Amino acid sequence: MKPIHPYLDNTGRDDVIDGGTKMIPIKTEKGTFNVWTKRTGNNPAVKVLILHGGPGASCEYLEAFDTIFPGAGVEYYYYEQLGSFRSDQPNEPSLWELDRFVEEVEQVRIALGLGKDNFFILGQSWGGILAIEYALTHQEHLKGVIISNMMSNCLAYNEYAENVLMPQMDQEILAKIKGFEARGETDNPEYEELLFEHHYVYHVLRAPLEEWPNSVMRGLNRINKDIYVPLQGPSELGMSGKLLDWNRTEDLAKINIPALVISAEYDTMDPAYMEKMSKILPKGELVYCPNGSHLAMYDDRDVYANGLLAFLEKHK
Repeated sequence: MKPIHPYLDNTGRDDVIDGGTKMIPIKTEKGTFNVWTKRTGNNPAVKVLILHGGPGASCEYLEAFDTIFPGAGVEYYYYEQLGSFRSDQPNEPSLWELDRFVEEVEQVRIALGLGKDNFFILGQSWGGILAIEYALTHQEHLKGVIISNMMSNCLAYNEYAENVLMPQMDQEILAKIKGFEARGETDNPEYEELLFEHHYVYHVLRAPLEEWPNSVMRGLNRINKDIYVPLQGPSELGMSGKLLDWNRTEDLAKINIPALVISAEYDTMDPAYMEKMSKILPKGELVYCPNGSHLAMYDDRDVYANGLLAFLEKHK
């Protein structure tokens, strides 16, 4: 018997919750599970599927797009990947693999009826990795791809953290943070407090913590660590999980569709490296947010929004 999902309605239709919200069944080798999606808007020419970060976060932290897309008439879809807050969360560690997530995105695309005449994919952070992999596998279905706040080489991402970001920190604080990580105590509240005070407010969202939007706090607090830790690793200062050796920089040349790279000056991702990415992509473009960080759609919203909307308008 199929388990009842907490976000299904009681009308007897298990694919619709309310309005544009839909549960999509995803077939895997471990069975069929449901993922949550929500459509806003109606535009036959421009449909954007948003891939959230984490991995394992809720897409709530990306609700900034509710202030960007509706006024421009863009049809867009929030989608929580398998294992995330509003989707099924099976206890199946073998499902947390990059290629399986790519296949999941393809099943979501088919279920939503998206295709090469209207389908743009936008991946932020880990979602950027997923967007690159999806484009390399299924670009025939895409009209364009947006890679937001994610480098195409995780080892280079670690090098930037080690050589640029960490030297800027108070070294005694950095030693304490690394001590927690070495002892496997990343769930310690002090570890999280140190990260917020000395890292997050400079490189994740450049505002005092008390000013962070509720949507961002909800999204980050709901990260499924059963997915996050195996793929990303336990450290918040770099990559150490399964994705450590992921590198698609040279393969970007194979993505022959319009592609936008969005970088930010204070991001955890090297803006110079992301500019290089935009030049390797055959049809690459760059939006650089001079006042932004990892969540530049909040702390450099106008630059982020204007660049993104101009790209969609140009290629619709």
